[in-house]
Amino acid sequence: MTTNWLEPGAGRASGAADLRRLIAAKATVAAPGAYDGMSALLARRAGFEALYLSGAALSASMALPDLGLIMLEDVSRRAREIVRAAGLPLIVDCDTGFGEALNVMHTVRCLEEVGAACMQIEDQQFPKKCGHLNDKRLVPVEDMCRKVAAARNAATDLMICARTDAAATSLDDAVARANRYAEAGADLVFVEALTSRDDIRRVRDEVSAPLLANMTEFGRTPALSLKEWGQFGYEVVIFPVSAFRIAARAVEKLYGDLRQKGHAQDMLPVMMTRAELYDIIGYYDYEALDSSIAKTVLDKR
Repeated sequence: MTTNWLEPGAGRASGAADLRRLIAAKATVAAPGAYDGMSALLARRAGFEALYLSGAALSASMALPDLGLIMLEDVSRRAREIVRAAGLPLIVDCDTGFGEALNVMHTVRCLEEVGAACMQIEDQQFPKKCGHLNDKRLVPVEDMCRKVAAARNAATDLMICARTDAAATSLDDAVARANRYAEAGADLVFVEALTSRDDIRRVRDEVSAPLLANMTEFGRTPALSLKEWGQFGYEVVIFPVSAFRIAARAVEKLYGDLRQKGHAQDMLPVMMTRAELYDIIGYYDYEALDSSIAKTVLDKR
């Protein structure tokens, strides 16, 4: 049964408390990428307790590259959709915070309004690049610390995740930055694009804050299971673009078949049926609610 957000009490102010509780439970939290309401519902149905909105997945869903082209309005609109649909704690990738310290504070307030649990910002210069590409340019550590501190000061209960891309050129710098960001007020620290198990272990050993790891496909980080990340001691693991990649490949296959054959009958075995779709989105729950509160009133004249 889906979350019926039309009913009283269905909304929620924030999932930050739930995310803190999950992290405090000391079991590594898996946060798969959800790029829209439907993917969020399916993730919850599969049993996940937290979600991640990736800037790369959101950009790709808009047919744009992950180069800082999306804006706060794009991110907050999609975050609102995902929180409304699934009601799970949502970590939101906000690239570089959409500006400097004041802009970051505005971003915090916007994300709290839509019910996000955590905001992630990174220390790249704008326009930023995908974390697993080369030639990334970083802002001075003091500038990033100001952003983190501004976010912390603006937040009511929103968690702050600070990402550093320094490991691409210096793991020493990445570790130093990670600890500085934690001191500035970050609840979670994300050292992006670690390239070996030794580096993964060193970051855990030398960074005192809770850690977020990125288990993206086709990247620089070794493919580790959630259990392995847990053994290394990482608190949260994101799978940011996995669902979008799977969905895009399936749609590509459908369109190819439809164009070539003029029908989609051969794709029926891999399609979600109408009944399954209605069950997931709670169609009949909404219909029942409508009939209970919007009965027809006849004109007695």
